[in-house]
Amino acid sequence: MSGTDAAAPRDPEPPGGAGAAASDPARAAASDRLLAGVVREESARITAALTVSFGSFDVAEEAVAEAVEEALGEWRGRGIPPKPGAWLMQAARHNALDRVRRERVLRDKVALLVPEPGVDGRPADERLPLLFGCCHPALAPDAQLALTLRAVCGLTTAQIARATFSTEPATGQRISRAKRKIADSGIPLRVPEGADAARRLDLVLTIVSVMYSEAHFVAGADAAADRDLADDALWLAQVVAEALPRAAEGWGLLSLLRFHRARESARSVDGDLVLLAEQDRTRWDATLLADAREALGRAARLRRPGRWQLHAAIAACHADAADAASTDWLQVLTLYDMLLAYDRSPVARLNRAVALARVEGAAAALAEVDALEGPLARSHLWHAVRASLLRELGRDDEALAADLRALELTANEAERRLLAARAGR
Repeated sequence: MSGTDAAAPRDPEPPGGAGAAASDPARAAASDRLLAGVVREESARITAALTVSFGSFDVAEEAVAEAVEEALGEWRGRGIPPKPGAWLMQAARHNALDRVRRERVLRDKVALLVPEPGVDGRPADERLPLLFGCCHPALAPDAQLALTLRAVCGLTTAQIARATFSTEPATGQRISRAKRKIADSGIPLRVPEGADAARRLDLVLTIVSVMYSEAHFVAGADAAADRDLADDALWLAQVVAEALPRAAEGWGLLSLLRFHRARESARSVDGDLVLLAEQDRTRWDATLLADAREALGRAARLRRPGRWQLHAAIAACHADAADAASTDWLQVLTLYDMLLAYDRSPVARLNRAVALARVEGAAAALAEVDALEGPLARSHLWHAVRASLLRELGRDDEALAADLRALELTANEAERRLLAARAGR
C-alpha cells in the first residue's frame, strides 16, 4: 500500500480558517474527487490489513468507513494531506483501536501493522493472509467467493452479484453469514501450509481471476480497464505463485493474466472495445507475451496439469496466431475439451461453444449454448454469443432480440456501444 508506513499528517489550517476552505465549492469538489480516488485504490488494502491485525471484518470495515467520513470534512477544511493513503490508513487504524478498546478486547486483538517479508525482498501483500482466510473450508463455496471479493478485492455487492450471476440481496446475505462464521469459529487469517494450502489454492486463484475480469467491465465506464484493480490482480497472482512455487496452477493463472494484459492496448482503443478477432496484433506487448510463456513453461515443467494452465494454453494459441484467420481452432477446441475435465462451469462451456462454432459450425455451437440458458440467463455474454450464432444461421430477428437483451444486461458503456452498433446493423 502506498504510504501506509507514514503517520497521517495533520496539516496546519489554511489561511482564512477551515470554514473558508469548506465554503469554497471548487476546492471542496477537488478534495472530494481525490478522496474518491484514494478510497477506490486503498480501501480494500486498508480493510485487509486491519482485518488481519484486529481479527474482525466488521471492525475493519467500520473503521475504514469512519475514516472516509472524517477525511470528507477534514480534507475539505484543512486541505489534502501530502500522503492521502497514509492518512486514511492511520485514521482507520485509530478508529479500529478505539472500537477495540470500547469492546475491552484490546490485549487480544491488537497487532502491529508490520509487513511480513515477501518474495524477492518485496513486502508481502497484506491481503494474502486474508485471501486464504476467506477461502477456509468451513465456509460454503459461494460464501467464500463473495466474501473474498468484498473483503480482499474491495468490490461492491452489486459488482459481486454481477460477477457471480446472483442477486444483490442474496450476495449481501452470503457476505454477512460468512463474516459471522469467521468471527464465531475463530477462523485464522493466515497463509496455510502443505496440503491445506493446496486445497484452498484453486478458490484463491478463482478470486484473483474474477478480480482481474471485473477490472475490465466497470459499470458506466468505457473499454479502458481499471488499471489499479487489474494491476492488483496481477500482483496478487505473482505473490501467490512465488509464495507457492511448486503449485503449477499458480503459475498457470499468472501466465493467463499476463496473456490478457499483453493484449490490453489493442483491446481498448480510444475508449472503444475491440474484439479479439479484430485487434491489431502489432499493439500486443511482446515483453508481457514472453513473460506469459515463461510462466506457462514453468507450470508445465511441474507436471501437474490443471484448469488455469489449460486456460493459459488457450490464450497462448491465440497469441501464437499471426492473425485471427490463422488461429488453430482445432487445437483450441481440443484444449477446451481437456479443460472440461477440470472445469465444467457454464462460462467454460460457453467459451468452448465459441471454438466449436469455428470447427463444426454455428448450428452445433448454438445447441451447446442453448443448453446453458438456465445458469447464464442473467449473463450478457451468453446472449451476445447466442446472437452471433443466430446471425450466422440467418435468424436475424432472433439475433436482434438476443443482442437487445445483452444490451439490457450490461452496464459497461463500451460493451453497450458495441452491442448497440451490432443491433443497428
